[in-house]
Amino acid sequence: MISKFTALSAFVGLMFFSVPAVAQDHGHEDAHHEEAHHGDTHSEEAHAVELHAEEAHDDNHEAHSEGHGHGAFVPASDTEGRKAVVKETVEHHLADSYEFHIVGPVGFPLPVILFDNGLKVFSSAKFHHGESVAEVDGSYYVVHHSKIYKTDAEGTITYDEHHHPTNEKPLDFSITKNVFMIIFMAVFMFFLFRGVAKTYKNSLVPSKAGRFLEPLIVFIRDEIAIPNIGEKHYKRYMSFLLTIFFFIWFLNLAGMTPLGVNVTGNIAVTVSLALMTFFITQFSGKKDYWMHIFWMPGVPVLLRPVLAVIELIGLVVKPFSLTIRLYANMLAGHVVIMSILGLIYIFASYVAAIPFTGLTLFLYVLELLVAALQAYIFTMLASLYFGAAVEEHDHH
Repeated sequence: MISKFTALSAFVGLMFFSVPAVAQDHGHEDAHHEEAHHGDTHSEEAHAVELHAEEAHDDNHEAHSEGHGHGAFVPASDTEGRKAVVKETVEHHLADSYEFHIVGPVGFPLPVILFDNGLKVFSSAKFHHGESVAEVDGSYYVVHHSKIYKTDAEGTITYDEHHHPTNEKPLDFSITKNVFMIIFMAVFMFFLFRGVAKTYKNSLVPSKAGRFLEPLIVFIRDEIAIPNIGEKHYKRYMSFLLTIFFFIWFLNLAGMTPLGVNVTGNIAVTVSLALMTFFITQFSGKKDYWMHIFWMPGVPVLLRPVLAVIELIGLVVKPFSLTIRLYANMLAGHVVIMSILGLIYIFASYVAAIPFTGLTLFLYVLELLVAALQAYIFTMLASLYFGAAVEEHDHH
């Protein structure tokens, strides 16, 4: 019962932390890009620029995109134009969005969930790929640099002196592409492992997917959980460790597809996973765990306050390291592979295509290893933290 509750809490906790965080966080990089692009061209007038200024910028941006945009033909001699296409393609692959784009014109809209003077739920198709204003119950909303702002019927966006939008932003709980993949992966894992469990009712010999999954489950139990947590307590954490391992691994593998899925490369998701590990560790902590933090036994009394400060800093550093390690490794892998593929397009030469293609295939295989390695490292560190929390010491 405890293990089932732990697994359920893991998924509920992930959704609680990551859904609003992903929805609010996925446009931050675009906001920084916007500031860098407009900081030098902003006029010295008051604190707002009306719609005609934004339209002028959008016209210039569209003109640039027509020549150098995603999916447009750019002559091989236009190196800078091809660099712009590669940059836009990489950003498109990494970015979150309010619709799920598959390939070409194929895709489907996702539900937009806003809290603005009441709950408002509608399809992202109303935005027409971000080109239209959505009217819902008399309120108007527009997508601007991957964020939803409240506006008027004309879609007016006003700016401050730093060219940041001043329009009101509703509280956003939308099912974005990353959130959709989190839900999809949770459902997929539920039915996958439910089916594997059913096969053991008739025989203890694994069948179907169980033949592949059982060695991994046994490995996590015998090589991670028991050595780091101990035989007395490891069963309490097995469901969480298995959930976190397969959840991260499967999402990492999904990120290797051309679908533009970048869930574990979104820092809001990795923060949520790290915070769940952190809270489970602290709530599991026994008296010895807290004693070793605040009043370390076996050391001179004068050193104990200093060690307490160091241990408290360590409490913060541990979830931070879990967050950055997973986020940075997966994001960097996507950027490197797509950038090398982009070099083939930039050089437009068979001489460059052959070595770069070989290098890309090598890095792709290496990234498949990294996908499993990062899931293993996260699970291993989580088990170490749990083991430290429940460890019992003999003080003499």
